[in-house]
Amino acid sequence: MRSPGPCLPAPARLVVAALLLAALTGGAVGADGYGRARRLHMKNKVLEMFYHAYDNYMTYAFPHDELKPLTKSFTDSLSELGNLNLEHLPQDYSGSALTLVESLSSLVVLGNLTEFERGVLWLSENLTFDVDARINLFECNIRLLGGLISAHILAKDYSSQFKHGLYQDQLLHLADSLGNRFLPAFETPTGLPYAWINLKYGVMENETTETSTSGCGSLILEMGVLSRLTGDSRYEAAALRALRKLWSMRSSLNLVGTTLDVLTGKWIEYSSGIGAGVDSFYEYLIKAYILFGSDEYWDMFHSAYLAVQKYFRHGPWYHEADMRTGEATHWQLTSLQAFWPGLQTLLGDVTAANLSHREFYNIWQRFGVLPERYLLDYGMMHPTEKYYPLRPEFAESTFYLYQATKDPWYLEVGEAIVGSLNYYTKVDGGFASVRDVSTMKLEDHQHSFFLSETCKYLFLLYDDSFLRNQNYIFTTEGHPLPIRSTWHEKFPAAYVPSNWTFVKVPFLLSGSIP
Repeated sequence: MRSPGPCLPAPARLVVAALLLAALTGGAVGADGYGRARRLHMKNKVLEMFYHAYDNYMTYAFPHDELKPLTKSFTDSLSELGNLNLEHLPQDYSGSALTLVESLSSLVVLGNLTEFERGVLWLSENLTFDVDARINLFECNIRLLGGLISAHILAKDYSSQFKHGLYQDQLLHLADSLGNRFLPAFETPTGLPYAWINLKYGVMENETTETSTSGCGSLILEMGVLSRLTGDSRYEAAALRALRKLWSMRSSLNLVGTTLDVLTGKWIEYSSGIGAGVDSFYEYLIKAYILFGSDEYWDMFHSAYLAVQKYFRHGPWYHEADMRTGEATHWQLTSLQAFWPGLQTLLGDVTAANLSHREFYNIWQRFGVLPERYLLDYGMMHPTEKYYPLRPEFAESTFYLYQATKDPWYLEVGEAIVGSLNYYTKVDGGFASVRDVSTMKLEDHQHSFFLSETCKYLFLLYDDSFLRNQNYIFTTEGHPLPIRSTWHEKFPAAYVPSNWTFVKVPFLLSGSIP
């Protein structure tokens, strides 16, 4: 029996900003009973993990994109991200220092401004996007554009502590150059962007017109902030037009599919869930509302969230369903779904978040890490998708739930994550992805998001001092963007449902931000 979804009186709003202020600024170290020495020990363990990964990248792979830790070599993987068949690979592309860009915000979170400044200066003098490389718009947006924008904002905030002169907006200029190269992808009859674009020549002849819901619906944070920083409204306008078109394609049940055609605006894959191909679409609706304060984002998210809870949820799990009928299609867990408890925690639906998080933790304990797909109806791993590429989503949700509850149990979950990563994936040359969870055979790849997300969320679990004086929203790649009143159309309304999951008409807590 499917659990009843939440029911909010229209036009109910959440005070997500209030939750952030309460959750991300409260609690003295040790106030939860976990113990200062134990917390410090775990913080240092995560520091060791980050620098083992980062130093090996800088030694064996920089300025190429990502580290191959088993062979202590490199891969120029920007053009391979999302490119499952490895088609149209560039001949003369030699990397964009992807892992360095992704590491910059983490360096600030970890308190290493010296290395942060060194990275900023190198990128300022050496990075260019005038390269003949076909890239995935979504991946390049969340990794490179998001990384540059976040690092630019942090550089402005910390430039007074730089040792080699004031910061002169170099990273913003790079982000502007990159964003400008994205714009031809949006020149379609629907406004939905192509999934692939050449950074030098634009959309290639005979380019595929298929993209994913995440691919065209998860661009608004980075491109919206880029418009606010540069004064060039084209970026936000393009991303918002695509998002509005995507939302207009929803079914009568307020569900969306997984893949679509950017020229016709027709769905290709009607089955969808909260995992691969769709996940960050939901994430960016609520985070855009928090960041920009527009009711339009809230209205879209509210309807979408209620539909997910009604048609996808089965107890603590979320299966996939046909967007047209709501009928279940695939009973499977994917590791990307582990972000959902974190999103629910942002909303204040902590009870539902905790239920799902504990089930993910049970799977983690059973296998040592989270396999890419787990068949819920058979209680077993997917026969082919058995890999674990150092994904951060479970650590991310653990961080959010701890911030909201201060329950030290989540710190113990963090210990288990750190222990597994060190035991199964740490090698002499960095951290390697797991090719097969059933055997723990490793793959020669250290993804950049291990540094931008996995290590960052684990560090913040034990030391959240970075968040003490400023509220941030983290992008889907873990890059912090500050919540600024000057970016808001208006402040979110000041009330929060006490429980989204089990009460039909929630009691609303109203009043000032605590």
